[in-house]
Amino acid sequence: MMLGLRTIIYKVSDLDKAKKWYSDAFNTKPYFDEPFYIGFNIGGYELGLLPEEASSETKSDNVLSYWGVEKIDATYQRLLDLGATEHEKPTNVGGEIVVATVKCPWNNIIGIIYNPQFKIEN
Repeated sequence: MMLGLRTIIYKVSDLDKAKKWYSDAFNTKPYFDEPFYIGFNIGGYELGLLPEEASSETKSDNVLSYWGVEKIDATYQRLLDLGATEHEKPTNVGGEIVVATVKCPWNNIIGIIYNPQFKIEN
């Protein structure tokens, strides 16, 4: 039986710079900080940073993960202000649900979603 999402990993070429950027972007400090992995607890879910041996300018966007937010426009703009680049502007995808994506300075796609209907089941 699947238990639900646990961890999202982003690969980065500069772990120290990425640690600072992701700390600022998610407004939290890592709970696990080693040269081989940095882990953040984001609302009970794991955001992990792994060192990337060969940096790639292009990364696949065939899988998208979305972090829940309350104010999508403000969060989207804040990520851009921190140095992310636009991937997909905030877009209504039905009802009140709005999604957007940006690329972090290491070209990882970070999705954000406003979905007032989503509730975590225990």
